[in-house]
Amino acid sequence: MASIQQVVLNSRPGKNGEPVAENFKVEESYLPQDLQEGQVKVCTKFLSVDPYMRCRMNEDTGADYLLPWQVSSVVTGGGVGLVEDSKHQNFRKCDVVTSFSWPWQTRAVVDGAVLTKIDPELIDGHLSYMLGAVGMPGLTALLGVREKGHVTPGANQTMVVSGAAGACGMLAGQIGRLEGCSRVVGICGSDEKCQILVSEIGFDAAINYKKDNVAEKLREYCPAGVDAYFDNVGGDISNTVINQMNPNSHIILCGQISQYNKDVPYPPPLPPPIDVILKERNIKRERFLVLNYTEKFEGHWCQIWKLPQLQLDLAVFLSSPGEWLHCSLVVGSRDESAETEWLLPTSAKWSSGS
Repeated sequence: MASIQQVVLNSRPGKNGEPVAENFKVEESYLPQDLQEGQVKVCTKFLSVDPYMRCRMNEDTGADYLLPWQVSSVVTGGGVGLVEDSKHQNFRKCDVVTSFSWPWQTRAVVDGAVLTKIDPELIDGHLSYMLGAVGMPGLTALLGVREKGHVTPGANQTMVVSGAAGACGMLAGQIGRLEGCSRVVGICGSDEKCQILVSEIGFDAAINYKKDNVAEKLREYCPAGVDAYFDNVGGDISNTVINQMNPNSHIILCGQISQYNKDVPYPPPLPPPIDVILKERNIKRERFLVLNYTEKFEGHWCQIWKLPQLQLDLAVFLSSPGEWLHCSLVVGSRDESAETEWLLPTSAKWSSGS
């Protein structure tokens, strides 16, 4: 039997605890030599490490559409790889495939029913794009802005994006501009990220929430107020943005990563004064779940790839696993032909926003 490496959930951090490296463990295991009918053997090339995975570390994820990872079992998520052997009629050796339920293993035997075949020519051979700009983060950004942002070309609207240097936030800001926003402002966690957002991604301005006065900077960068807010983080940052939102504006409730280490319902309740602002200004705060729009995936995948001037390479670079999940592992490399690389870092903290 072939030897493989796999990542298992070693322990749970608890609903009010921060994940640590010791919550995960890399183990050696083996694959069966023979495939059963309908099974496919795959070689892992890229894995996606995403904020929602913090919820899967709990025994109760708090969401009916998310199953918890089981202690001592292999963790799963979005992945891309190559078919090495197949007993499924839809897949052949060397096919490129992806799945939202990919095991964190160097190689795996999976049910062919969970796989989707990819034409690598559609993404110029960049397989990792299927986990970033042309994958779930890109779909979330595009559909979130279009379905919940209510962006109107020519209306001189201002969009603010929190977690703006993350995989989804970076794309949401670009898409907001392409959809018609006249001004896009990002909130992130370092001067380097701010510089990249403005000089390379096309944001008008960026705020480093770790050292800037967010309220003052918002007043400076959004003098006409905020019309659309793509919310990835929740908490104090979002409360500050809401304070400066215009009447009849819209919040795209994509994520609340600052709250994922706390035992609170989703979406987390707002402080009473903020809730009053929503009601008095008729601000719509609507939860957005991209899985509710699966019928639109195929068409929007193609649209993301064809959007003019959309920066894809940096979206993939800044959405690398280390950006989001310090307690886990890094998979893959910038060389998309490379073998899978497995690393467990020595320190861990789930960031409150990119």
